[in-house]
This record gives sequence, C-alpha cells and structure tokens, in this order.
Amino acid sequence: MNTVVDRRAAERRGRAAETRAAWLMRARGYRVLVRRFRARGGEIDLIVRRGRTIAFVEVKHRATLAAAAESLTLAGRTRIVAAAAQWLADNHAGEAVAPRFDVVLSAPWRWPRHLAHAFDADPGAW
Repeated sequence: MNTVVDRRAAERRGRAAETRAAWLMRARGYRVLVRRFRARGGEIDLIVRRGRTIAFVEVKHRATLAAAAESLTLAGRTRIVAAAAQWLADNHAGEAVAPRFDVVLSAPWRWPRHLAHAFDADPGAW
C-alpha cells in the first residue's frame, strides 16, 4: 500500500512541476500547444511554440536540480524524439518549423530551470 501512496504523491509532484513549467514557458513568450502528448512508444510533457520554433519540453522533477538533470536518460530522449516526429507529421507536415528539444528542471523550493536545446534529435550527437 505504501508504494501506491508514494506513486500517487510522485504523480502529483510531477503534474505540479509540469504546470509550473507551462507557466514558465508562457512567461518566456511561448504558447502551450499540448500538455502530456502521448504517442506510441513515448510521451512529451509540453509542446510549446514561439514563432517558427516548436519546442518539445521534457519536465524533470527531483529532490535537486542536479538529480533532475541526471534523470534524463538516452532511452527517454529516444522516446521523446520518436513522439515528436509523430506529432510533427500529424500536425505540421510541410510547414516550415524549427523543432527543438528543451528540458525544464524542477526541485522543491527552487525556481524551475529552462534548458533550451538540451539535446538533439540525432542520437549520434549525444
């Protein structure tokens, strides 16, 4: 039972971190297009747009910002890139957009930290 309670608390903290990240991106001039986009094999926390730039944003909430930064794995990045490709194909095929992959790091009692261009779509660049 304790595991269920822990999992629910972690889910609430994650959703709250995503909400703070959405507000941060809005404050930076982005329009939130989608929250929690689910695709076969992956999920993207936020999809935001400013001008031609469409940013696929992964939100990581941990006890420290350093731990949040370390929690983005190669497998996680691969799933995000695959989901982003599907979303772009379904929503912006043929449109000239500049996709990028961002991360928002979150920790208790700390301002969220936005890392633009956190990783590339090309796994060879990792």
